[in-house]
Amino acid sequence: MVDALDARLLLALNDDPHATVVALAQRLQIARNTVQARLRRLEEQGAITSFARRVNPEALGYGLTAFLGVSVQQGRDVVAREGLSAIPEVVEIHAATGDADLRLRVVAKDPADLYRVTNEIVAVPGVVRTSTSVALQELQPYRTAPLLQRIAERR
Repeated sequence: MVDALDARLLLALNDDPHATVVALAQRLQIARNTVQARLRRLEEQGAITSFARRVNPEALGYGLTAFLGVSVQQGRDVVAREGLSAIPEVVEIHAATGDADLRLRVVAKDPADLYRVTNEIVAVPGVVRTSTSVALQELQPYRTAPLLQRIAERR
């Protein structure tokens, strides 16, 4: 669980992802060893995730984002998940409730490329059908700072 000091540390990293341990310690007015220990624990607990989340697919030539609902044949969820994970353009997979078993975030170069990727997804063993929504514009990028701010303000 993230406490107020952890939240302040994560907010400082959010503001300056390249900050050194020494700079973080000075900014938060805590010992360098405390910063190192907390960062290590936060990484081990999964509070700090991979660098990959910071890479913008658009900079890689994948300017189109789509969300797919995927229905999976009963008992084939593991096979389907493995097959979907093997498709590079599938950047996120979430188990979901509602009219689809899985929700995917998919990136593509253009509509024709999305068509190709969708055909790859439909060909995955266990996938029964898909439903696609194309993102027109990102109005709120992924963020955690407001959540961290709320926790950091708890004393």
